[in-house]
Amino acid sequence: MADIVKKATRESYGEALIELYKKRNDLVVLDADVAEATKTVTFKKAYPDRHFDCGIQEQNMMGVAAGLAAAGKLVFASCFAMFAAGRAFEIVRNSIGYPRLNVKIGATHAGISVGEDGASHQCNEDLALMRVIPNMTVISPADDVEAKAAVMAMAEHDGPAYLRFGRLAVPVFNDKDSYRFEIGKGVTLKDGGDVAIIATGLMVSEALAAYDALSGQGISARIINIHTIKPIDADIIIKAAKETGKIITVEEHSVIGGLGSAVCDVTAEFCPVPVRKIGVNDVFGHSGPAVDLLKEFGLCADNIVKTAKDFLGK
Repeated sequence: MADIVKKATRESYGEALIELYKKRNDLVVLDADVAEATKTVTFKKAYPDRHFDCGIQEQNMMGVAAGLAAAGKLVFASCFAMFAAGRAFEIVRNSIGYPRLNVKIGATHAGISVGEDGASHQCNEDLALMRVIPNMTVISPADDVEAKAAVMAMAEHDGPAYLRFGRLAVPVFNDKDSYRFEIGKGVTLKDGGDVAIIATGLMVSEALAAYDALSGQGISARIINIHTIKPIDADIIIKAAKETGKIITVEEHSVIGGLGSAVCDVTAEFCPVPVRKIGVNDVFGHSGPAVDLLKEFGLCADNIVKTAKDFLGK
């Protein structure tokens, strides 16, 4: 059996920008003194005259991005999620979201898997912050293939977008030759009738691992990848709710305001069913190795299996 290929979606982001510039020479990439970490350094080396380091001034970078977009440029502004969504929130809201400018925010190092950087950098609130901004599209890709496809799709989308990328290398499970990214459309990866497991970002690969374990125990789980948090795919959620009667959401984000909340918004209005949310339970993270932290916070296949069995009374 071939070894599983793993790659951090932040690396995919840097590589995708290079491919994008070959198609869009109106592209400008900004960074906030973390290009080595966000991997926009890859683009900088290829096209140094199209990459601008704004320094440790995330708010100012978003203002610069807004100005460039207003002048007709396609802008990708990059920094850590904590500072893109947190520190720069007001600028993103008023200078990018409100005028509906064509700025794409490439936010890396999201979630608990930032690891040793600790609570100050482990952003578990960004999906909630970004999805509440009118006009903002919110994307959370699950692997290398999906991350690159998302960058290309967002370049063609007119309006502001927030793309969430991870620091940790994750399994590549999508086929690059057949994969097609559609904004606002979830993907059913595995079919099943007992329970629907709806995941996003790096939790999708954990959900797939949970599927194998549950199948071995006679539990039929439906695995759905929601890469677009906003606009959410209501149809795939309603279908899963009607056909399984139980939903588990899984995200490397607070259980407040993220994927779980978005799914509950849909089920509450169109098809009320029990929903259990796996995520960060209204607490801050702390320093530690990323993989260990994910297990500690229950963001792993084992906890998905445990939750599903408990949910089903098995």
